[in-house]
Amino acid sequence: MAVLVAALAVVPAVGPGVARADVRADGEKLLFRFRDPRITESSGLAVSPTHRGIVYTHNDSSAGPVFFAVGTDGRTRAAFTLRGAAARDWEAMAATVDPETGRGVLWFADIGDNLNGGWPDVSVYRVAEPSTLRDATLPATRYRFRYADGARNAEGIMINPRTGRLYVVSKEFGGSVYEAPRRLRTDRTNTLRRVGSAPIMATDAAYAPDGSSFVIRTYFSATVYSAPGKTLSRVSMPDLDQAESIAYTPDGTALLTGSEGAKSPVYRVPLPAAALPKQAAPTPTRPAAAPEPARTPVAGVTAVEPDDDGVPTGVVVVWLAIAFGATAIIAVIARLAR
Repeated sequence: MAVLVAALAVVPAVGPGVARADVRADGEKLLFRFRDPRITESSGLAVSPTHRGIVYTHNDSSAGPVFFAVGTDGRTRAAFTLRGAAARDWEAMAATVDPETGRGVLWFADIGDNLNGGWPDVSVYRVAEPSTLRDATLPATRYRFRYADGARNAEGIMINPRTGRLYVVSKEFGGSVYEAPRRLRTDRTNTLRRVGSAPIMATDAAYAPDGSSFVIRTYFSATVYSAPGKTLSRVSMPDLDQAESIAYTPDGTALLTGSEGAKSPVYRVPLPAAALPKQAAPTPTRPAAAPEPARTPVAGVTAVEPDDDGVPTGVVVVWLAIAFGATAIIAVIARLAR
């Protein structure tokens, strides 16, 4: 993983379209733009644990179970299809390392549910990172999930690199962080249990490489958490058309964030000193699907109070007005259709 630090720590030569004007005074940099016309709704983002200068992304619900390996020049190196997988509404992904083999592991979250209960369950797929960047079809392991407190929409997953435990972050006005079981099962549905609050309308989340903190992204900003109830820092984000993804650089000193849309950009945003990792990223102690000796609460969320500064109050009022208006229109249509 360390070999990728240098590739993402500086502004790369990404060719036409990236000028000095793309580097802001606060250090925010346009890393690249996706050039592949197939990438139109980049909804998840993760840095490759083993391939230097490679990030992975996938589309939202408009495409099949496909993900792309992209260089820091924005060019696609390979496209991979998950065998036997579905893609109802892929919203997030994460990358980890298998401690037994040292190989990368990729996770894809089919967890979007715009009807907040339209699906009986949601799925997360586990895939061994391909060793060769060449178009291929890959086998995947599917884990099915249900929420202990009822179905909901979600767009973020993150995996604690210390424990290998998976977390889902819901996208709601009163968002939550949900913890997966210690051991994931393929022969039955796994239960997600709420362990803390999340900012309003969270669109993605990621753990820091050292496991000491994590970040939750909203449409307008990002918040880094450490211990329960403690916010390390709030991080200003680039002005994007539809902010959907976030990931850490391998050294944990910066965030990568992206947007949906054709030729959408990926920015590198340095973290403030208060949110920097306290130590080098550890080697995971067990596979993400293996048992843990004890329950490990997600850092910074077990007792986190509701954080509603992810979206400005005025925007929330507008969203609520739209929601009520849509409900009224549906009611009128239903009455006329009787």
